[in-house]
Amino acid sequence: MGEVHIIRGLDSPGEGFQRTVRVYTPEAYDREPQRRFGVLYMQDGQNVFADPQSAVYDTWCANWAIEEVASEGSTEPWIIVGIDHGSDRFAEYSPWDERRLNVHGRGPEYVSFVADTLKPYIDRTYRTRTESERTGIMGSSLGGLIALFAGLTRPEVFGRVGGVSPTVMWSEGRLFEAWREHTHRWSRIYLDVGAHERIYQQHVPLNYADLVQRFYDQLRRAGYADYELKLVVDPDGIHHETSWMRRLPDAFRWLLAD
Repeated sequence: MGEVHIIRGLDSPGEGFQRTVRVYTPEAYDREPQRRFGVLYMQDGQNVFADPQSAVYDTWCANWAIEEVASEGSTEPWIIVGIDHGSDRFAEYSPWDERRLNVHGRGPEYVSFVADTLKPYIDRTYRTRTESERTGIMGSSLGGLIALFAGLTRPEVFGRVGGVSPTVMWSEGRLFEAWREHTHRWSRIYLDVGAHERIYQQHVPLNYADLVQRFYDQLRRAGYADYELKLVVDPDGIHHETSWMRRLPDAFRWLLAD
């Protein structure tokens, strides 16, 4: 098994505060010192790894998942960077304002941090493959929404995008308005959702099951082909890390495959 390195106090100039990031280097990283690795950036980094310093008991166990799929040869081993959210997760992961919940979106500043500050730091510090085809971004819920926004607005950086139970209906569906055309860049986009996944955020109904399907259909109409776009509907999926952990190995098998 590889190692989780925790980096604290990393400046985010556009956001005006410091962030904590957690970097998982796979087992092959130390075993093969001449090799370079793709990098997957994941939101809610404190919940990403099976690690004693993770914030919750039920995590994605992403370090276990990448080792599993790499050992079977489904993908190459990847470095995974988990980015802890700050004190206002809703704002950080909102590309636009969500007026129904009085959220002022600061998502563009977050994406700029990942693309323009964090990625150059990771590329300087670790043996990475820097091209967009070897750079991914992934998250769940609002973390999935901001991953999709990053894929739309910075496709030259993030070629692989994972939206796990993504909150595509946030901001009264602004993502549907924004993503009506193919970016005309190399893309691989993974979406998944529970077949009956619906929650309420305060008084706002969030119908994941229907609207993730609708977003997938819109991307297909925009020209994304089967090899670029995948949707998984989990018959037993709920809006929780336990479901996201269960689906993650298969998500990696498709999203990170050569």
